[in-house]
Amino acid sequence: MESLTGTAELEIKLRLPRKAVAKLIRHPAIAEVKAGRARRRRLVSTYFDTPNLRLARAGLGLRIRRDGRQWIQTVKGAPEGESGGGLAARPEYQWAIGRSSKMPSIDTARLATTPWHRVLLKAARRGLAPAFVTNFNRTEIPLTLADSTTAILAVDVGTIRAVNSARHMDLCEIELELGSGHVARLFELALTLASDLPLSLESASKAARGVRLVSSASAAPVRAENAELSPDATAGDVLASIIRVCLRQVEGNADGIVHDDDPEWIHQMRIGTRRLRACLSLLRNLAASDELTRLIAEIKWLAGALGPARDLDVLALETLPAVRSGARSAGDVATAAAMRPFAVKLGKRRKVARNEARTAVASRRFVQLVLAAGALVARPQFGTSLEPTAAPTIDTPAREFASRLLERRQRNLLRRGASLPHAPADERHAARIAAKKLRYATEFFADLFSGKRARTYRKALTHLQDVLGVLNDATVAARLTREIAGPDSPAAATLQGWAAAQSTLAIDDLARAWHDFSRCKTFWD
Repeated sequence: MESLTGTAELEIKLRLPRKAVAKLIRHPAIAEVKAGRARRRRLVSTYFDTPNLRLARAGLGLRIRRDGRQWIQTVKGAPEGESGGGLAARPEYQWAIGRSSKMPSIDTARLATTPWHRVLLKAARRGLAPAFVTNFNRTEIPLTLADSTTAILAVDVGTIRAVNSARHMDLCEIELELGSGHVARLFELALTLASDLPLSLESASKAARGVRLVSSASAAPVRAENAELSPDATAGDVLASIIRVCLRQVEGNADGIVHDDDPEWIHQMRIGTRRLRACLSLLRNLAASDELTRLIAEIKWLAGALGPARDLDVLALETLPAVRSGARSAGDVATAAAMRPFAVKLGKRRKVARNEARTAVASRRFVQLVLAAGALVARPQFGTSLEPTAAPTIDTPAREFASRLLERRQRNLLRRGASLPHAPADERHAARIAAKKLRYATEFFADLFSGKRARTYRKALTHLQDVLGVLNDATVAARLTREIAGPDSPAAATLQGWAAAQSTLAIDDLARAWHDFSRCKTFWD
C-alpha cells in the first residue's frame, strides 16, 4: 500500500443500536445504490501515545491496524474546517509495513514524511506505547450514488479496550466514507437512513473515545469558536465555514445533554443554536430557498426546547442564590423562608424542562436537523439556483460583505440605544437583541479584520451586551417566579423587588457601557 500523502478522509459517522444493524444493511436505500458484494472482515487496531498522551493533546492519532496478515500504520490529523453537520474531515497518512503474525514496531521513518513530523518524532523519542485497542467486525458495502459519486458504507461492531486496565466500551456505528464525487450525496443517503432508523450522531472518533477511556477524563462541553477565514474568500465561502463551526458546537454538546446533568451542556448548545440561526439568517438574504426556510424553522424548534431549561438553570443557580445571600446578609428571615418552598417547586420545574430538552436532542428530528444543515453547506451555492442578478452576491468578497453587514447592524444598535439607560424593559430587550446580532457578526468575521481597533470595539460591545444581559436575566427571573409560585406569592413579590433593585443598580453600568461603546471607532472601514 502506498503512502496516501495528503489524503483527506471525508465520512459521515452515525451510531445505531446493535439490533438495528441487520435492518440497516437490508434497507431499500442501500439496496438501491449497492455496487457490489458486501465484504466482512475483522479489524484490530492498536493506538500508540506517550504516557501523558502528547499526541492526543496535539489532535493526532497513531495506530497500527491488523487486516488479515497485513499490518497498516496510520496517522490521522485533527478535524479540518470541512467538518460539521455530521461530517468528519481529517487528513490521513497510511502505509503497509509488513505481513506477519506479530505486530511490527512503529516505522518512525514514515512519521517523518507527515506534516506533524516534529510532534510525532519527539513523541517517539520520549517513548510511544500501546494505549488502547479497537477490535471490531466491519461490514463494507460499495456504493454508487447519484452523479457517479462512489462511497463505502462501513458498519463497525465491537469494542474499545484500554491496554493497561479492564476499562472498555462497546461500539456500534456506521461510516459513510466518500470515495469520489460529491459529499452532498452522502448527506442525502444519511438523511434517508435517519428517517427510518434509530441513528444518532457520533461526533467523536474511535481514537477520541479511546483517549477518554484510558485517561478517565470525561468529555467537556463544546464552546463557540471562530472559523478560520481567508481574506480572499467570498461571502458564500465564509458563511459555509461559519455554519460548520456552529454545527460543531451544536452536535458536540448533544451527548452531554442526553447523558449528563451538568447545565453547561445545554448552555453551550443553546449558544451554538443561536449562532447557527443567526448565520443562516444572513444566508437567507443571499440564497433563499424552501430548504433553508424549513431548516431555520427547525432550529427555532430546537431553541424552543433548550430555552426553558437554560432560563430555569440561570434562575436556580445564579439568581436564587444571589437573592438568598442578600437576605442572609440583611438578616431578612422572612425572605429566606419564602424562598425555601419556591426552591422546591423550581427544582421540579427544572427537572421537567431538562427532560424535555433531552428528549428533543435524543430525537430523530434533531439528527435530521443537523444532517440537513450539513447537507445545505455541502452543496454548491447552498443548493440554490441563483438568478444572474443574485449570483454576484454570494461571490461578493467576504470583507466587503462583512463591512456592509456590520455597518447596518451598527446603525441599528445606535438607533435603539440613543436613550437606552432610561428606556423601558421592552426597548432594552430590543437593544439587547440588536447588540447580540452585532456581536455575532463581529465574532463570525473576526478573522477578516485585525488590529487594536477591532479588539477595542469588540471588548466594548461585549461589556454592553453583558450589562443588558444582567437586566434581561432579572426580568426573566421575575416572570418565571410568577409562573411557578403564582403572581401573589411571597416569592414572586421578593423576586419582583429584586429585579427592580437590579435594574436600578445597573443603570449606571449601562450608561457607562453605552458611552464607551458609542465612542468606539468602527474597525471595518
